[in-house]
Amino acid sequence: MRKTFLAILAVAVVVLCGLAWPSAKAHLQVAVVLRQAAGQPAPWFARDLTSAVTTQDFSFPIETAIGPQQLRARLYTPQGKPNAPAMVIFHGVHYQGIDEPRLMGFATAMASCGIRVLTPELPGIKDYHVSQDSVEAIGESVKWFAEQTGGPVSVMGLSFSGGLALVAASEPQVHAAFKFVVAVGSQDSMLRVAEFYMTGRDARPDGSVEAQAPHEYGPLVLEYEHVEEFVPAADLGPVRAVLRAHLYEDRQGEAAATRLLNDVQRREARDLMDTTLPATRAAVAASIARHAGESPGLSPQGRLRTLDTPVYLLHGEADNVIPSAETLWMASELPRRDLKAVLVSPVLSHLDLNGPKPGLMDQWRLIHFFARMIHAAQNK
Repeated sequence: MRKTFLAILAVAVVVLCGLAWPSAKAHLQVAVVLRQAAGQPAPWFARDLTSAVTTQDFSFPIETAIGPQQLRARLYTPQGKPNAPAMVIFHGVHYQGIDEPRLMGFATAMASCGIRVLTPELPGIKDYHVSQDSVEAIGESVKWFAEQTGGPVSVMGLSFSGGLALVAASEPQVHAAFKFVVAVGSQDSMLRVAEFYMTGRDARPDGSVEAQAPHEYGPLVLEYEHVEEFVPAADLGPVRAVLRAHLYEDRQGEAAATRLLNDVQRREARDLMDTTLPATRAAVAASIARHAGESPGLSPQGRLRTLDTPVYLLHGEADNVIPSAETLWMASELPRRDLKAVLVSPVLSHLDLNGPKPGLMDQWRLIHFFARMIHAAQNK
């Protein structure tokens, strides 16, 4: 984080001395969370407020529509606090799953503030598939952890997992296990986000339009999810292997998979990865239309007015993976009693603390948002 970030924290220390200690402590602990999440050491004035963290890798059982499954997971526990308040953090769409370094750093930092953090691995989300299976896995994971810890648990979902966590929280069979939900950079409507990838436009609730160039990642995920709609069956395996390696950021694997393609398959893969081509865009748009009926099952939209679960919403102002208009839609749909905090921040991009030139007040607002959330998580 920038030097000004520490400057505003130093000022905050003075201001917060006049506030109740639990609130002041939570604000100071945010310094640890955000610094460690950025791969930097904790500020000297907050180090005594944090604990060492132990980790444990294991698997736990969940019940799904297709039968019992074992989910891989990692538990982060503050040293000497085996019964600390509990939180589940769900990773975004990323091939490293719970081993993604930013997630590991953030989970460690949260645990150092006195919170037991469980990070379950979502097989579908890890393989770039946003589907109903992941909604079920999220709900069952939260239910399992609540049973282990003796009460409802706090839940944070990153990127598409945030929207899916809100969908899961609306399901009657697991609803009681959710203490609150924090959705970071998440979707309200899957269909609206998919259309943003084609148009670069997402309408806001007030009628204005958020316009920006979408990240190439979005259309590529849509293609990978339904490769069978873009290439003949005979070419499906080889082309999917190239797309998978590309999304997994495996350059050597991508080159090796590409060498195995024949001339036709090589052209098909090349065209799919160039999402600016009119033919490619038309094929993606047709796929979006075909799967529009699946969107409600993956969207908080239409569920939030009756959710009856506290919600915290955070979004990067310049997010071009899931536009920030999505968080504004969620905020507009949630009852006032359930919307505990909402922030669209220039400090963030999608999930990274690398927004362009945030001001001191922008940094303070982000600190205050996290402090409120941490304070709520620490209270059983």
